Amino acid sequence: MNEALLRSLTPNVLGILVRRGADFAAAEDAVQDALIEAVRVWPADPPRDAKGWLVTVAWRKFLDATRADTARRRREDLVEEEPAPGPAPAADDTLQLYFLCAHPSLTPSSAVALTLRAVGGLTTRQIAQAYLVPEATMAQRISRAKRTVSDVRFDQPGDVATVLRVLYLVFNEGYSGDVDLAAEAIRLTRQLAAVIDHPEVAGLLALMLLHHARRAARTAPDGSLVPLADQDRGRWDTTSIAEGVEILQAALARDRLGEFQAQAAIAALHADAPAAEETDWVQIVEWYDELAGLTDNPVVRLNRAVAVGEADGPRAGLAALAALDDSLPRHTAVAAYLHERDGDLTTAARLYAEAAEKAPNLAERNHLTRQAARLNTRHPR
Repeated sequence: MNEALLRSLTPNVLGILVRRGADFAAAEDAVQDALIEAVRVWPADPPRDAKGWLVTVAWRKFLDATRADTARRRREDLVEEEPAPGPAPAADDTLQLYFLCAHPSLTPSSAVALTLRAVGGLTTRQIAQAYLVPEATMAQRISRAKRTVSDVRFDQPGDVATVLRVLYLVFNEGYSGDVDLAAEAIRLTRQLAAVIDHPEVAGLLALMLLHHARRAARTAPDGSLVPLADQDRGRWDTTSIAEGVEILQAALARDRLGEFQAQAAIAALHADAPAAEETDWVQIVEWYDELAGLTDNPVVRLNRAVAVGEADGPRAGLAALAALDDSLPRHTAVAAYLHERDGDLTTAARLYAEAAEKAPNLAERNHLTRQAARLNTRHPR
């Protein structure tokens, strides 16, 4: 079963159902039912036209659900519009769906959560981790969003800021998580940049390109994570870096600074350093100060503590870290790193082991476990 193919087809199939008159929540349920059917049927009987098969089955699932719902009997006249078997249209509705999910009737946070779940393909657990909330809380938020939009027409697209937030979170999950969505997020952001002249759209595209340029160097041949300082910079994609820097410079020249431009500036400073020890950490701290002023995001302040530790020494970094909630994701890992830099290897080893237990994915857990083992081997108790 080609899960990547199913994931890539889902937004287009969902878009076709919405255009044919299905309300969004019902369309999403129908597409999910069709995907389950595909997982069951395709291994033994793969279709010649995967997208056409999904459209036909999803539409039938939608119609079946509609007939069973007495409150929606009025939709039965759509039966005659069932698409004929055969190749489905090649139109890509993904970006349009991102805007439609950012509906004015939803709060920005609910719109982002709904889009990530319905169009971005992320699980409720992954979305909850991105928002730093319990999975049950996020499940309730998504359910409320579905109920809110179940009886509205999707003819009022949402705002650019909400769509950018969705694209950013999809990219982050694809870059560091279990599902490869980074390239798709870049593709959609390029589409958005082509039709909307906005410095933050450009800033997000630059940020994605600069991060994605390092992807080949982020893992060793055995799949283990390679920290930024240890990466082979000769494996970085210089073409993507040059494009990202050029886009960022044009955006910054407009003097309308936003959080994505500030993040891209930090990424550009990392990309500009020929070696880790030549990184301009002082300027990176300054950009984190700008970013913290724009967002007041605790994760930004956590990353700033690392930068302070590099610019002003590990004890300054630990002092910045002490002001933050120790329940933040990766807080323990940062504390371990700063204690190691400060020479307290016993505490660092213990904290690396604790951080491994809290790691959000297997690759990070293995990396932190190896860090703890490395220090325990060098300095056994």
